[in-house]
Amino acid sequence: MPNPSRTSLTATALAVGLLLFATACQHRPARGHGSRDLHQPSKPVTLARSTVFGPQWRVEKVTLRGGKQEGVELINIDNGSIIITVIPTRGLSILDVRDSKTGDRLLGWDSPVHEVVHPSYVDLESRGGLGWLEGFNEWLVRCGLAFAGHPGTDEFTTNTGDTATMDLTLHGKIGNIPASSVQVVVDEKPPHRIRVTGVVQESMFYGPNLQLVAQVSTEPGSDSFRINDTIANFGAFDQEFQLIYHANFGPPMLEQGATVVTASKQVTPMNAHAAKAVNNHATYAGPTKGFIEEVYLHEPYSTAADQSMAVLRNASGDRGTSVRWSTAELPYLTVWKNTAATEDGYVTGIEPATGYPFNRKVERKFGRVPKLAPGASRTFTLDFAVLRDKAAVDWATGEVNGISAGRPTTLNDEPPEIGD
Repeated sequence: MPNPSRTSLTATALAVGLLLFATACQHRPARGHGSRDLHQPSKPVTLARSTVFGPQWRVEKVTLRGGKQEGVELINIDNGSIIITVIPTRGLSILDVRDSKTGDRLLGWDSPVHEVVHPSYVDLESRGGLGWLEGFNEWLVRCGLAFAGHPGTDEFTTNTGDTATMDLTLHGKIGNIPASSVQVVVDEKPPHRIRVTGVVQESMFYGPNLQLVAQVSTEPGSDSFRINDTIANFGAFDQEFQLIYHANFGPPMLEQGATVVTASKQVTPMNAHAAKAVNNHATYAGPTKGFIEEVYLHEPYSTAADQSMAVLRNASGDRGTSVRWSTAELPYLTVWKNTAATEDGYVTGIEPATGYPFNRKVERKFGRVPKLAPGASRTFTLDFAVLRDKAAVDWATGEVNGISAGRPTTLNDEPPEIGD
């Protein structure tokens, strides 16, 4: 049995009426169970709530029990319109986003991994470095920090100054490291933004000494929320890092005829298989048994303020979601299409990043592995929104098209030559 992460949970109270107390409300059971689960979640503890001055909202913590999710902590941010479920135990990933009133899922997907898996049960090196997939079911998971992307070998300098090889596992370690110093802070001034922040350390002796301060925030009554992260190098030497924001979408956004709208200068298939379907890179099929993933590498256009944006819209264009980010912070975008059978994980990923998901050795070759000087830090901000009707979807689509401003998108029909 794993030792639950000893997270420090604190809250800053507002004069407008925040309370700390236990509530009898039950967190929804783990996904994928059709019958009653005898392992019930612990009784949620409300960390903060508002009962006056605008939309009512609350923040609560629950600890999951049973199976591989034993000891996993969740924090539910209910802003009165949407519920954002954050997982401090898994690097402050986001499990899903649901409607506050109905509980219906708005953002997320149905992974074959039904439980919220405690990191102690994830062997990153299994199946040739694909063990990360044993816990992969979040709506948003950060990939990094010292490395991200495909598994494989890379070189490094040992403590004796020699050059050696190391096996890199899929998408790095940060998504399977529990956060510490987790805080709930609510701004005292309107609009009273609600913030959940945690510190995630990726460090070792004779190795990287990186720190991620991760934050998820939203405003009461809003259908949008923000990721605001800072990576710092506490080592004495320059340190490479990689960061992919792996946001994953299933139904109701993803369906037959759904489309992804991007402001892209060029789109390149990641491999020869994806190249066969590059002309249909922006459209989605329904669940298809035996579908082999297709991955497309986008070079985004941006505004004069370095902002880019992408929209996923359903077939009728009356539901969708958007993400806005800075290309100065995250210059690249990957779209992962995995329209496999529902049982195997029908999902697409829209992933702003510091690079593409090739192995770090490949990314370094193309100059897409940034470095942090000793004591230096970098900040990354992404704004996500739930688009509940046609007007909202059309407005967001117009924003993306405005970024392109009529500039063409080049479709490359061959994958990049990455060499050995």
